[in-house]
Amino acid sequence: MREEEKRMLHSLVLPALLVFLLWAVRIVQTIGGYDLAFLGIYPLKWQGLIGILTGPLVHADYSHLASNSVPLIVLGSTLFYFYKDLAPKIFGWIWLITGFWVWIAARPAYHIGASGVVYGLATFIFLSGVLRKHTGLMAVALVVVFLYGSMVWGVFPDFFPERNISWESHLLGMVAGVILAVYYRKEGPQRRKYQWEIEEEEEEKRKQGEEGTWGQGEEECHPESGRSQDEGASDTGSASESEDPDKDAYWNTSITDDEVKEIRRVYRPGKFDQD
Repeated sequence: MREEEKRMLHSLVLPALLVFLLWAVRIVQTIGGYDLAFLGIYPLKWQGLIGILTGPLVHADYSHLASNSVPLIVLGSTLFYFYKDLAPKIFGWIWLITGFWVWIAARPAYHIGASGVVYGLATFIFLSGVLRKHTGLMAVALVVVFLYGSMVWGVFPDFFPERNISWESHLLGMVAGVILAVYYRKEGPQRRKYQWEIEEEEEEKRKQGEEGTWGQGEEECHPESGRSQDEGASDTGSASESEDPDKDAYWNTSITDDEVKEIRRVYRPGKFDQD
């Protein structure tokens, strides 16, 4: 068996086991005549907290269960196939966050079913593909929209007034998917960068490194750069004086006109003889 086929089968294992568990719970309900609604989420009641874990396992009837089974397998296997090690965290957080928010904010009734998880998975897969700009994931996002785009109407209770739908689970599941897609956008599969993009990034880093090096070099070469210009000028004058200490003494000496003529005659004989 090829590696790709193994990976595909592995991605199906956990979603298939979950759906199997959901059907087993429903069959036990039918055979035993049990009403397991008390395992759902009842908002703001301590006994309803258990529903955060057990609520998605309980369904009202087989139609309700069937409507969640196929999306759980499709979306769950897609999550585990493309996101691998990140998938268990995403799946678990969607389950817990959606359940907790339903317990906080939903209507006072027992909320059962895995539809909140389905909405969270669909939203995460769609938005994550868009945020990552990953070609393969964006294609998967389009498929999700095509298959389950109509689910968005499930967050509006007025569209199905005759049905007892937990629209709060749908809405809060979507919100959880959005938050997780944004939070984990830098983990998991990333868009492949082209060579020219890599070269641009390396060039930018190189320029930043050079700017930092030049700035550091200037500070090292001019440790006293904070001094005033007057101080610098006085230093320059002092240096000039120290180079030729007899210079000022020579030019400050008073001489007579006859001495000037004698100097000219000595250094430029012939030209000044007529004087």
